Amino acid sequence: MKTTERLLRAAKDIWAAYSEHPFVLGIQNGTLDQEKFRYYIIQDFLYLEQYTKVFALGIAKAKSPETIQLFSKYVTLLTEGEMDIHRGYMGKFAVSCEELEATPMALDNLSYTSYMLRVAYEEGEVEILAAILSCAYSYEVIAKTLLERNPAAVDHPFYGEWVRGYADPHYSEANILLLEITDRLAQHYTETQIRHLEEIFVACSRYELAFWELAWNMSK
Repeated sequence: MKTTERLLRAAKDIWAAYSEHPFVLGIQNGTLDQEKFRYYIIQDFLYLEQYTKVFALGIAKAKSPETIQLFSKYVTLLTEGEMDIHRGYMGKFAVSCEELEATPMALDNLSYTSYMLRVAYEEGEVEILAAILSCAYSYEVIAKTLLERNPAAVDHPFYGEWVRGYADPHYSEANILLLEITDRLAQHYTETQIRHLEEIFVACSRYELAFWELAWNMSK
């Protein structure tokens, strides 16, 4: 079994809960309270600022040109793609730079990003890949699951942009490369090392579920 298959198996129940969460179901059905989505967009933008730093640290820890390119590609994808989606929504919500700068990270958001940054500072390139995989890949899985259940969601006048962004083939291409490189770099890992990767991946997957919950409850 590939390492990434083991990681996904270890977090299977958590990942199954993503698409059943009321926040995600609200996007799927177009019924989500826009104030909840506004809160989510701001918190997720703050998250992405820290998440991008994890990839930047990955560049420093990378041991091959291919891995450097992978981390670099995601930095570009985040700063020029994913964050642009958020900027578009913040324009719709009239979120000013001043409001964004004055908004503190929710506690679960701060805990999540602090955990990933600790992994990035203290551990190696494969451990960093395990930490970022839960966010990067789960959004693709969520968007595609959402579309399977409601194909019309891609055309929703408000939430359609979010769905299209994470169901986009370019986003999927980056994730395919992420999965392939993770498997290749971990192919000689010992059982103990792979179990440690599972611990990192499951922790970040739990944080992902907690993020949907904080967005739904608009937690501070």
